[in-house]
Amino acid sequence: MIIPWEELEESTLYNVLDSFILREGTDYGIQELSLEEKRARLLAQLKAEKVVIVWSELHESLDIKDKKSFLGTN
Repeated sequence: MIIPWEELEESTLYNVLDSFILREGTDYGIQELSLEEKRARLLAQLKAEKVVIVWSELHESLDIKDKKSFLGTN
């Protein structure tokens, strides 16, 4: 289920973004960025509708997925 990011309180949204960013294995390329820079980039992707916040009922967890891949569109 897609969670509309616009409906989240700012602090909740930032917690979701930070949780995703801080997961082991999340790669942002060769250059190291600050948490704030990573958060801003991820928020820009949400606003541009490139990624979506997804709730998994099976795993009872939130994740951020590529919108096209999640919806199965091109």
